[in-house]
Amino acid sequence: MPKRMIIAITGASGVIYGIHMLRAMRETPYETHLIISESGCRNIEIETGMNPDEIKQMADYNYSYVDVGAALASGSFITEGMVVIPCTIKTLSGIANSYSDNLIVRAADVTLKEKRKLLLVVRETPLHIGHLRLMTMAAEMGAHLLPPVPSFYHQPKTIEDIINHTIGKIFDYFHVEHNLFKRWGS
Repeated sequence: MPKRMIIAITGASGVIYGIHMLRAMRETPYETHLIISESGCRNIEIETGMNPDEIKQMADYNYSYVDVGAALASGSFITEGMVVIPCTIKTLSGIANSYSDNLIVRAADVTLKEKRKLLLVVRETPLHIGHLRLMTMAAEMGAHLLPPVPSFYHQPKTIEDIINHTIGKIFDYFHVEHNLFKRWGS
């Protein structure tokens, strides 16, 4: 059975992170399963000028955001885990409250109940106490949070270097080998 990774792109600013992750996943043995929310499609057009269909073609498989009956909605669909990149506060709220009204939240809920890795790349600032409580709730359920906070020890020269650092941290979390950034002390 192939290694499978679910990637969800929601409508938070920073869809470029999800796009770069899909590109980087091509260099791995993982099979990619993509869900893009309606707002994610809108932000892809706004922030990148790309057509969401171009992004969907980067994945091995893609699914309709409203298809809660898709294979990803079942625990018997074995995956290595799921990344929501970027993750809106609305999606975080759905996950933290197990409100599975779309495939992204349902797949995340399944990922948690099956004790698989769920990584939420929450892209919001500033954060108020409600956001922090939702993050805590998701973490208590087993999710991990990785806000795309840039670091500069690797001396990035381009925006792509900054984005690649975040993608590299995601790959580290899933134990996916990469050379996306220079490691501390190397």
